[in-house]
Amino acid sequence: MKHLAVVGLLVFALYLAGCGTNSSSNPGNINGTWTATLIDTSQATLFTIGTSLMVNGDGSLSISNFKFTTASPCLASAETESGSFTLMGNFNGNVTGKFGFVVSGTPTGNSLTLTGTATGNTISGTWALNGGGCTGTGAFTMTKV
Repeated sequence: MKHLAVVGLLVFALYLAGCGTNSSSNPGNINGTWTATLIDTSQATLFTIGTSLMVNGDGSLSISNFKFTTASPCLASAETESGSFTLMGNFNGNVTGKFGFVVSGTPTGNSLTLTGTATGNTISGTWALNGGGCTGTGAFTMTKV
């Protein structure tokens, strides 16, 4: 009888271990490849962006493979990207938090700033473009690919 109880306990422990989640495969994890659509106040798509994000231990973002998939003379060359993510919760695999992202262009001096909230596989908020003769505002939605 003791052996049956030990086997039962072992099976239950393995079952519970299988219920855990691996954050690297969690679809609510901020780390991964994202696409963004930025619309202006008249609901016209102004920019589309593709990038890979990874949250560092201090909340800053490591950004790679950044590219505008729509052409813009405002941010045409030598962009520098930076950003941050502040985790507000991770409940049942659903990541939520505050998101900030800045693209600075040189030599134009233009700056594109995105500020929003991440919820699972979507980040949404507002954007603003300032500097060097280019200005604009609107809303954006980023989706994890």
